[in-house]
Amino acid sequence: MSQLSHTDSDGKARMVDVGNKDQQLRIAIAEGHITLNPETIALIKENNMKKGDVLTVSEIAGIQAAKRTSDLIPLCHPLLINKVKIHAILDETGVKVIGEVRCIGQTGVEMEALTGVSVALLTIYDMCKAVDKHMIIENVRLIEKTKTDL
Repeated sequence: MSQLSHTDSDGKARMVDVGNKDQQLRIAIAEGHITLNPETIALIKENNMKKGDVLTVSEIAGIQAAKRTSDLIPLCHPLLINKVKIHAILDETGVKVIGEVRCIGQTGVEMEALTGVSVALLTIYDMCKAVDKHMIIENVRLIEKTKTDL
């Protein structure tokens, strides 16, 4: 049975055994975008949304989500994360969210970066849904993943 197998001989799903892997610096960067109506963009820019500061709240939600990824994705390992940075940037068509996650460990942090970006975008959706019925969350993707020997 391969160390990277996700199922045991009984065909049941299992977490990958990473116990024999070396500790490495792991970094993942993900991004995504939410398209908004121009009126919604103006409300965010002027900080006039009823639920508050959309960009700041979405960044905090993304950080919180990245830290809780193993609670949400069943086969993800719980990790000791060293850094989570979620940045929500207002642009001409909506908000771009970029997330970076770092840890020193035996498995990557791409799921944490993707989860952070996704929840940040969903938070924007939640905070703007009363004024914008045409929002589109799109292009959530991993843009970089590295591991460096210590």
